[in-house]
Amino acid sequence: MALSRAHRREDVNFWPGFVDALSTMLIGIVFLLTVFVLGQFFLSQELTGKDTALERLNKQISELTDLLALERSSNRQAQENLQLMQSTLAQTQGERTRLQGLIDTQAGSSANAQLAESQKALDAEKQLSARAQATVDLVNQQIQAMRRQLAALEEALAASEAKDKDSQARISELGSRLNVALAQRVQELARYRSDFFGRLRQVLGTRPDIRVVGDRFVFQSEVFFDAGQAVLKPEGKGELDKLATILLDLGNEMPPDLPWILRVDGHTDNRPIKSAQFPSNWYLSSARAIAVVEYLISRGLPTDRVAATGFGEYQPLDVANTDEAHRRNRRIEFKITER
Repeated sequence: MALSRAHRREDVNFWPGFVDALSTMLIGIVFLLTVFVLGQFFLSQELTGKDTALERLNKQISELTDLLALERSSNRQAQENLQLMQSTLAQTQGERTRLQGLIDTQAGSSANAQLAESQKALDAEKQLSARAQATVDLVNQQIQAMRRQLAALEEALAASEAKDKDSQARISELGSRLNVALAQRVQELARYRSDFFGRLRQVLGTRPDIRVVGDRFVFQSEVFFDAGQAVLKPEGKGELDKLATILLDLGNEMPPDLPWILRVDGHTDNRPIKSAQFPSNWYLSSARAIAVVEYLISRGLPTDRVAATGFGEYQPLDVANTDEAHRRNRRIEFKITER
């Protein structure tokens, strides 16, 4: 029994304990190394910060040294300026003393000269005052003369206004008479125009190719001319003979001073024409109107009582684009009007 217990004590295993001790020692060594590394790191950071601070301090010391040197230079210059100003002040005081002596010496003579100058100025002022008074008197005289002239102008203006009112009244009266005379002439011309229309209706009768439009007699162009021509046809001359007879009779009845005139207007349709004789409808309408006027003059109508006008296709009676509209627009119009 005792032997068995002794054997168990001899078989105890120490290795786990040794391993634990060794692990603990390694952990301690690692901890010490970590502490050492951290210490080295913080120490290097501290040394770096101190170097930076030392460099900044050295820079500040250098700047302060420069400022001290500049201040010393400024102080030296200020001292030199002070010495120069003291010297200038001494010279100025000496010059002041000299000038004061001269002023004391010349004070008497200067006072007498000033008194004489003042007397001269007073005399000049008196002379100027006298001249000014003379000028004022002259201006007053001129003002009185201008007032008399103004009164004369006002009287003349009043007389002129009265005369102008009388003239205006006469002009108004003459204007009224002229308007009445013109109205009478217009009425007289309208009466002769109506007489002309009445006689022409009686002579021409009712024909489809002759009609009255407003204050004009309208003849279709075919009454006087062939298509595209400006030479009067024989039958057209016959119609114009009737018209000329009526106009001559009517002209003999009209007062010589009545400013009437027979206007002959030529019109075409809107179909273009272009030939050597008539480059456009302007030429054709004008040539037809001129042919009518020349024939009427040949029948005895005074040249100062007729006028020819060409309108081309630009004054249509019918704007439709049909044969009937074209026929109506090709026309010769006669109108008695004022010159």
